[in-house]
Amino acid sequence: MKKWLISIIAMCLVGSILAGCVQQEMPLQTAEVTRGDLIISVSAKEGNLKMRHKEYLSFGTMGAVDEILVEKGDKVIKGQVLAKLDICPLELKVEMAQAGCEMAQANYEMAENNLMRTIYPHYTNTYAIDVPGVWRALEEIQNNLEEAQELLEQGEIEGAQALLELVEESTSTAQKKSHARRWALPLSVKLAELQVDEARAALDMAKLELAVVELELAKAIIIAPFDGIIADVYIDEGQQLSAMTYSSPAIYLVDPSNVEMSGEIDEIDISRVKLGQEAIITLIALPDKRVKGKVTFISPTGKVWEDEVSYKITITLQNPDEELKDGMSASAEIITNRHDNVLLIPNRAIQGSLENPWVEVVTDDETEKRQITLGLSDGTYTEVLSGLKEGEEVVLR
Repeated sequence: MKKWLISIIAMCLVGSILAGCVQQEMPLQTAEVTRGDLIISVSAKEGNLKMRHKEYLSFGTMGAVDEILVEKGDKVIKGQVLAKLDICPLELKVEMAQAGCEMAQANYEMAENNLMRTIYPHYTNTYAIDVPGVWRALEEIQNNLEEAQELLEQGEIEGAQALLELVEESTSTAQKKSHARRWALPLSVKLAELQVDEARAALDMAKLELAVVELELAKAIIIAPFDGIIADVYIDEGQQLSAMTYSSPAIYLVDPSNVEMSGEIDEIDISRVKLGQEAIITLIALPDKRVKGKVTFISPTGKVWEDEVSYKITITLQNPDEELKDGMSASAEIITNRHDNVLLIPNRAIQGSLENPWVEVVTDDETEKRQITLGLSDGTYTEVLSGLKEGEEVVLR
């Protein structure tokens, strides 16, 4: 019995000695205290790239395609002419309307001069003070003409033409008002006033007619509304555009310099996301590429899907290049906090508690326990505020 007990005890002692020898022979796992940037981020999922400025351009009137001045892939600038219909008839109409304006302007000036010569012999006061009532009545005509001009600028040509017809009625009203005077005017003055009235109305109508034909001419020309690249051309020179086809897309213009990423943030993380925060975008099609951006929109309303709530965000990319394509799948890490050039240690080296953390530091082939102060952590590495120096070795648990 004693022999068996002695054998057991001896075996335990030998095992302890062997275990101690093995433990002493195994090297300690250590890590160097380094300096670097610590970044805390939130992930944006289900993202796609989108070019903010992209537009299908078309003509605004019928006609034959006379010139196509661009090809696919061409870079264009805002205001550049991209394509034209046969505009010769329209240009002729514009010239005729301009001539009509010039003639109406001359007639108006002649009528005014005639009125001045007619008024002067009958009044000693200046012409500017002795303004006949007919001029006040012409305000109605002016209001109609201004409203017609607004409709014309909006492209409502029919409404503008209807108002032009009302100008004649307003002229008749002005004539009636010119008779409602507290003083008697010689017939020659009244006739001169009416001549000025008619000349003014004719001039305004000529200006509107010119604006109408200029608008028609503008509809026959496609002009780039912004800087960009021609993504596609859908028309051919000589092609006849009918009432059914002239409004169809003729040219597709995109601006690759203004790209956004749309994504979603989980409700757990949305409170940490703020406008203006930096983001790093990665692309499925270009896995080695990293593009910087900034958060420019956070939706105030959430989307619920299978009991999960997420919020849409928009990230505007900084300095995108031609490799980026509209619609590419993307994800992003939104940087919510960062400390640059700080001391870092792996979390595995930290022992103790949050209130009293410490590490084992290797010194001359020995280790010593050292109290430290911790800062920001990303779950893998933690910032050390005090207690360690760059280059020291800490023991990993």
